[in-house]
Amino acid sequence: MKSMRERYGASPLHLLLVLCSFALTAYAGIRLLQGDTLRIAIWFVGAALIHDLVLLPLYTLTDRATQALLGSRNSAGKHHRTRTSWINYLRVPAFVALLLLITWYPLILRRVPGYHAATGLPAEVFLGRWLLITAALFAASALCLIISIRRHRTRHP
Repeated sequence: MKSMRERYGASPLHLLLVLCSFALTAYAGIRLLQGDTLRIAIWFVGAALIHDLVLLPLYTLTDRATQALLGSRNSAGKHHRTRTSWINYLRVPAFVALLLLITWYPLILRRVPGYHAATGLPAEVFLGRWLLITAALFAASALCLIISIRRHRTRHP
């Protein structure tokens, strides 16, 4: 009899985590759809279309432009392992910072009147906090890059 890893392709812990994430997603979907179902469905379809038709090509163009500017391809058109691996240390914090900006832009750009009454936080703090989080993301990414470069140098002198 084959083991679980051979049949499933991963450990039983992975399967348990995937099933838990499906259960959590189902719970969140049920709770979300208890409100105005039609407007939520329209929002999801619109978000998917905007992502696929606008944002995904924009991501791709930005990534290609960054790689062209930084010269991460050799003369044969193939990526250098050492050059392209560091670009991910730029992509990840930029993606997270932009995702936070998209999610919280009404508060960051002070577009929500009366928010102070609901939370007790002044509207001025959100831009500064987003900038600090963004700086921390890039600093942590730079630290990870430095550690990665040092590991690579010690392995391959």
